[in-house]
Amino acid sequence: MDHSAHFAMTPPAPPRSKLPAVGTTIFTVMSALAVEHDAVNLGQGFPDFACDPALVDAVTTAMQAGHNQYAPMPGVALLRERIAAKVETLYGKRYDPVTEVTVTAGATQAIITAILALVHPGDEVIVIEPVYDSYVPSILLAGGVPVAVGMRPPAAAGDNFTVPWDVVEAAVTPKTRLVIVNTPHNPTGAVFHAADLLALEALVTRHGLYLLSDEVYEHMIYDGARHESVARYPALAERSVIVSSFGKTYHVTGWKVAYAIAPAALTHEFRKVHQFNVFTVNTPMQHALAAYMADPGPYLGLAAFYQAKRDYFLRGLEKTRFVPIPSAGTYFQLVRYSAIDTAEGPLGEADFCKWLTRHAKVAAIPVSAFYDRPRESGVVRFCFAKKESTLDRALERLALL
Repeated sequence: MDHSAHFAMTPPAPPRSKLPAVGTTIFTVMSALAVEHDAVNLGQGFPDFACDPALVDAVTTAMQAGHNQYAPMPGVALLRERIAAKVETLYGKRYDPVTEVTVTAGATQAIITAILALVHPGDEVIVIEPVYDSYVPSILLAGGVPVAVGMRPPAAAGDNFTVPWDVVEAAVTPKTRLVIVNTPHNPTGAVFHAADLLALEALVTRHGLYLLSDEVYEHMIYDGARHESVARYPALAERSVIVSSFGKTYHVTGWKVAYAIAPAALTHEFRKVHQFNVFTVNTPMQHALAAYMADPGPYLGLAAFYQAKRDYFLRGLEKTRFVPIPSAGTYFQLVRYSAIDTAEGPLGEADFCKWLTRHAKVAAIPVSAFYDRPRESGVVRFCFAKKESTLDRALERLALL
């Protein structure tokens, strides 16, 4: 029967967006522009070189061994044990692999899961700008209210961005529930020092706050410095969810495997959300990572590996008119571009990145994109997690400007 003859056809109302301010990201825009102009893409934050073939072989072995069905919801047991052992060896904090370690579908999923588990409608969440682009949308999806505190820009040559902890504390209100931090920091390349962790510890314990610590670049710390993980500080660890990433550590960002560690009570709430937004993570990759982690050499050698790339890129930048801001961690390098003559007059960061892609055929990312309300500082971000041949092509083009 044709029911349309009996009822007026009313089209559905347009969907009411939960993220009305979110559109196409600058990362998508710049990547598309890079393809259009055949540019060297130093904008996207992932390697253009292969991972260790032994890791790929380990996946094949796991598949052939029959590890192709659902893994346990919290993750493969051996992988969680090896994560716990690594954290204890490096940072002196023992997490129970059964109740305090969860394998996630990438760090972004770990971050939104932690936020959904801890943040209730109306809760305020402090974020530090410039801020990784998933934090604020995740807070909004949880019904929370993001409260941004800006980092202090470098005061002199050789300085990097720093967190004004007094301003962070001033932003705390009775509604504040969570603080989100990121060290080593994307996009600035700054790292926390012991004084930062002590200031953060005093702040969250005084106000009874939870902490979400994004430490996906934990193994990329340079010039002999150590990673000041939240796990090193007992009063912080007892109220924190810490996130790290196998994708960043082992050059396999497309695998989307990461983990979250937290005290049992927080992990219990975390897993309630995790089981319904992902349930579990691809099984053969977990078994492969567990086998590969038996040798700590690959992650212990990562700092030297990427420091060599950073230094190679910096030597090349000396032949350009870009002025670098020190990168103490991550695989990102910030540069000032005010000495570059575009023949179009002074350009904001987004427009400069588009100009650079079109005219120099090198893509970068504007740091202003990491602010809720774009803040212009004349700084753009390059990614140096690339083959030397890729960096050489980019540097040759940048030297012509």
